[in-house]
Amino acid sequence: MKNFEIFFRKFLLRLLLLLRKNSNENAAPLVSKESRILFVRLNRIGDALVTTPLLREVKEKLGCRIFVLAGSQNYFVFENQKIADEIIVYRKNVHGIRSLIKLINELHFDVIVDLHDDVSSTVSYLIAFSNCRYKFGLKKKNFKIFTHTVDKPDPTRNHVIERILEFRKLFNININSDKANIVFEPKSDSIQAASDFVNNHFPSKKFLVGINISAGSEARFWGISKFRQLIAELSSYDVEILLLCSEKDLHNANQIAVNGVPIYYRPSFDEFCAIIPFLDFLVTPDTSIIHVASAYYIPLFGLFVQYNTREMIWSPFRSEFGCVITHEQTLKNISNESVNNKLIPLFEKVLNKKEKHDAKNPGM
Repeated sequence: MKNFEIFFRKFLLRLLLLLRKNSNENAAPLVSKESRILFVRLNRIGDALVTTPLLREVKEKLGCRIFVLAGSQNYFVFENQKIADEIIVYRKNVHGIRSLIKLINELHFDVIVDLHDDVSSTVSYLIAFSNCRYKFGLKKKNFKIFTHTVDKPDPTRNHVIERILEFRKLFNININSDKANIVFEPKSDSIQAASDFVNNHFPSKKFLVGINISAGSEARFWGISKFRQLIAELSSYDVEILLLCSEKDLHNANQIAVNGVPIYYRPSFDEFCAIIPFLDFLVTPDTSIIHVASAYYIPLFGLFVQYNTREMIWSPFRSEFGCVITHEQTLKNISNESVNNKLIPLFEKVLNKKEKHDAKNPGM
């Protein structure tokens, strides 16, 4: 049934594009403080995080009212007045699409922006049947539904955030991509709870290494014995180690965390990520956590699966980082030796830099 639903949606989209005339307009809209802009980004947490640099720049430079249409799994990323004024959550069902199109038309947006890198059938329907005059998107197969498009930079050579920042051309704003960064700020209660955890478990204030074992799928779980070996390797340095995991991976974490290594797990993404600003170094296979670390410029080492694609990995946009990449479907064949060969030099560099900083600034 699921495969038939996907086929039917794609068929309807092809039919829509075939019958539709080009919507392109020459004149770009003049966006002011009174303008109402709807940005659309459904799907996963990481998909939402990589759009936040653009939203902040548009918000700061144009001062317009920004609405975000997000999915049920990523809407909370946009709960920040620096990037969005209001959030609309899309619930995935037929009635949801119809009612959403009606709502979008009732809200009288000046511009709708499709932030998706690839063609989404759902988003294409929403934009095609909205009454909004100006519709922005990257130049892709559904270009006919947009009034204005911008060329999509080569994904094999350009970071996903750089590709999204191309929308600045349609908004006629200048963005210094060397300063743009992810925006994510956990709630104050989450930050306080994370601070209390760190103070209780690591009163010595030593260099703190976070090792996250969780990712969006089992394919990116590296393995119990390999994480144990990594902890043993890093434990030879004068540092503290904290194991991070989601609730579903707690059973794995308990087998990995030998010799009293504390485990940090929380039910919500906000609470989980609140620990990241307190880390001095992070190891993780999860790209959404990588982007949150980038928001705080936390140095990190990533374990990447790049299967059946040539697109640039979703590396941190601002953090100093190293990584290993497998072109297989899982991380299981990545050895500890191959990780250590790349991780240890970066780790020692960051550790030495922190030690020198602390020596020059005692008590900080």
